[in-house]
Amino acid sequence: MQPNRADAVPAAGLPADPTAALIPDDLVTALLGASRAMVGIALRAMSAPDGGDGAVTLPQYRALALLGGRDGGSLTALAHDLGVNTSTAQRMVERLVASGHVSREPDADDRRRVRLALTGDGAALLERVTARRRAEIERVVDALPEAERASLTGALPGIAAFAEAAGAPPADDDRQLL
Repeated sequence: MQPNRADAVPAAGLPADPTAALIPDDLVTALLGASRAMVGIALRAMSAPDGGDGAVTLPQYRALALLGGRDGGSLTALAHDLGVNTSTAQRMVERLVASGHVSREPDADDRRRVRLALTGDGAALLERVTARRRAEIERVVDALPEAERASLTGALPGIAAFAEAAGAPPADDDRQLL
């Protein structure tokens, strides 16, 4: 098993020993495989069997999930949360408005600002995709041998800690981010 050195600087109170920051390569490899599987599940969930949801890309879906999770918001906040520049977010929002998933509304507190919000179609899309993701994950877990399911159940605190360290909202959060 080859370890990888963490790039982070040790926090105060951690040992100065550089070997303390080693991460087992097999752990990283397993998490890479799991992340590939989860992205595949997310992409399949976005494509309805009838092709009805295929017009929304993964980045657009993330934008919808962010807007839905905070009951709308500004273009600047959306761009920041997506990690893109404002012009990129603007083009994405233009497409989502054109497809009927997002609306622009005047901000009640500042008429110079525009507030982005999910439309009924946008909220329905999030619900459909989330339901398909959940069903696919349930199918995969159900196909595992009982011993593997028990092993995953025992690892739930570590999985939750990994997701939190990666910046994901808690699993019980209403935001349906990827």
